[in-house]
Amino acid sequence: MDTLLLVLNAGSSSVKFAAYGDGLEEICSGQAEGLLTAPRFQARRQGCEAESHTIPATGHDAAIAFLASWLRGAFPGTGLSAVGHRVVHGGDPAPGPSLVTDDLLVRLQALIPQMPLHLPHNLAPIHILRRLLPGLPQVACFDTSFHRTMPRVEQLFAIPRALIAEGVRRYGFHGLSYQYVARRLCEVAPEVAGRRVVIAHLGSGASMCAVEGGRSVATTMGFTGLDGLPMGTRPGAIDPGILLYLMEAKGLDARAMEDFLYRRSGLLGLSGGISNDMRELLASDAPEAAEAVDFFVHRCCREIGSLTAALHGLDALVFTAGIGERSAAIRAAICRGLDWLGVELDDAANAANAATISRPESRVAVLVVPTDENRVIAEDTRSLVQGKERAP
Repeated sequence: MDTLLLVLNAGSSSVKFAAYGDGLEEICSGQAEGLLTAPRFQARRQGCEAESHTIPATGHDAAIAFLASWLRGAFPGTGLSAVGHRVVHGGDPAPGPSLVTDDLLVRLQALIPQMPLHLPHNLAPIHILRRLLPGLPQVACFDTSFHRTMPRVEQLFAIPRALIAEGVRRYGFHGLSYQYVARRLCEVAPEVAGRRVVIAHLGSGASMCAVEGGRSVATTMGFTGLDGLPMGTRPGAIDPGILLYLMEAKGLDARAMEDFLYRRSGLLGLSGGISNDMRELLASDAPEAAEAVDFFVHRCCREIGSLTAALHGLDALVFTAGIGERSAAIRAAICRGLDWLGVELDDAANAANAATISRPESRVAVLVVPTDENRVIAEDTRSLVQGKERAP
């Protein structure tokens, strides 16, 4: 093995990574976390025990420098062939995977006001690596790209057309996860892969996507990652009049509103501050926790109904991401609410986290497909970089 392909997913206080060998086999993965307070580095190499180290300084610069040093020590004699980055927003029109250039970075910097809590941190490692390794190919892979195929009517808001012309429209997110699951369905369930499917990406951030023929038809998130399903700390769909009320009656300015929408709402807010973690809410005896869980399930069922209408029917429901992959209780509750669609759950298969959790006679197949956004980024990065190398 001469080179490694590195995948980075950077947030405000963490950088998750995975490295792949020449055959795109995963060699190691891990994360640097607590970057703003007490930075720690954790890594798992194939065939080795997990490692944990203290990073000597704070910030993304220190984390990237430590990761580069660790990779050199862990895999001596190897270098980096390319780096792929998860980038939450690609703009309008949303591009596919793109080689990082000066022009691309200018475009992405202009999008920061739309995604102020995510995009600056996605871009930070790109800038750092351009300084440290200026000749290293870097590829940006966008969460919005998968939803380029949505019909125009699904992309619109009923707002003045001048704003639409400026790019205020429904973009949709979690696209790298949907892309992976749609590809994986062709392998694990080819009988439904090309049909009418709702993929439920349920985690701390949650959304759903209607997919037909492997292409996005509709999704629950919109202009930002706030719309649709209730999430760990985000409210999901909310009457805009509530926001006007908070501004007028409570005096919330833009920064306070941002805090309300991104950090104090969702499961955390509805549970009365008990938790934003579904596992803790399910384990709690508090009625507020139970109500938050019930609300989450109720909204999931409503959104599946809406996406089924967009698809003109439903052939399969796929659960993925943290809650979707690991919470049999939430899957069961959602499926009970979909009996009108002909969903029949196999309770034993569901409890065992089987790949197919519906009964054979169910009119809608129900599956659990673990997502792997890093794999999508690695595959697309290699394809793009190799294509560039082969070009005349």
